[in-house]
Amino acid sequence: MPSAKRARPMLGRRAPAPVVINSAPLVLPMCADPVRDGAVATRGERVLAVGPRAELLSSYPAAEEVRWRGMIVAGLVDACSAVPSAAPGVTARARVVSDLADPAGFPGISYVAVTSESEQEWEDSERDAVITAIREIDRPCAVGIAVHTPDPLVLEDVSVLARTFGLRLLVDLDRHSPTALDEAGVLGPLCHVVCARPLDPGERKLLRLRRTVVALCPAAEDALALLEEGNVVAFCDTGPSGPLGLAAAVRRHVRGLGLRPRGLDRRLVEAATLGGARALGLDRGKGRIGALAPGARADFAVYDARGRYPYSALLAEPPCLGTVVGGTLARPA
Repeated sequence: MPSAKRARPMLGRRAPAPVVINSAPLVLPMCADPVRDGAVATRGERVLAVGPRAELLSSYPAAEEVRWRGMIVAGLVDACSAVPSAAPGVTARARVVSDLADPAGFPGISYVAVTSESEQEWEDSERDAVITAIREIDRPCAVGIAVHTPDPLVLEDVSVLARTFGLRLLVDLDRHSPTALDEAGVLGPLCHVVCARPLDPGERKLLRLRRTVVALCPAAEDALALLEEGNVVAFCDTGPSGPLGLAAAVRRHVRGLGLRPRGLDRRLVEAATLGGARALGLDRGKGRIGALAPGARADFAVYDARGRYPYSALLAEPPCLGTVVGGTLARPA
């Protein structure tokens, strides 16, 4: 028999990152039911497994454990940043930038604003500048266009550009009506809208039919109607309390009306996590955000919250103990 050959180390190959288990009395994966005495196993910037702490410690006996008090929650997603820095618990954000080459900072989508007042201005200068910026950026799947133009013809051309390059679109409903956006071809699953005003039933239905996420900023009075009718809702980061603060504001408003809709607390937390991920188009595939599951990005927040009803406890806005982005503690308490 031939003698065994000694395996040679492969030059330039890095050793795999170690497995880390973050555990807490409660884990909210958002894509599954809460896990009591749960844990999240990560390697590098990806989630390996989510489940009971005992099972994960048995499956990964050599892993380092980081034990937290309170609750581990999938990272919050800011659907349109209105502040320079992210609130505690936010692990991804949509931000409007003047230069796509600026460092992204947090994961998410960077949107370049289109501001042309007329088709002539768009054709003379801004169109080529936007296309050049998009082509030169080294993050092609993490860029989009913030549609600030009032001109309907520019709107139409921007929607064509978005479909051509596979870009996300961000539109403020204070600037355009859903009907005008639909006529220009802007609405659709590649687009999400920022809304700070009540929407009538027809507008809500149109956005729902076009599978366009509605990002509330601040929390609109008709948030409950949007949720009850089946629209996908997200929240923006408007201050120190972030998306979770807006979700809590909706809860207080609904409770103030004497209403107790079934499952409202869970739906509001889902809007602050999964809803934001849907708005950014980052809710599927490897590295997805807004939920904790195998293959997802290891983004989560830890809150000093306890109780029989975890979503209600979270909407009481407890202190954030830490924010983990891509498996790395980005913001300790």
